[in-house]
Amino acid sequence: MSGFDWPGLMRIGLKSLGLRPHEFWALTPAEFAVMLGRDGGGAGVLDRSRLEDLARAFPDLPVAREEGE
Repeated sequence: MSGFDWPGLMRIGLKSLGLRPHEFWALTPAEFAVMLGRDGGGAGVLDRSRLEDLARAFPDLPVAREEGE
């Protein structure tokens, strides 16, 4: 036995995430972990407050236009 709870993982993938069987089996373990929110990235959900923080930290800059445009 591999130590994986395949029936449990399949239930999560197929029922909770709505994946089709071929989509489930095509995922790498890392991709599946990201979909479950268990990738260890620690960044969490990008909410409005975090988006505004990022916009202040990395503002859009005007694009320099060449003459004749």
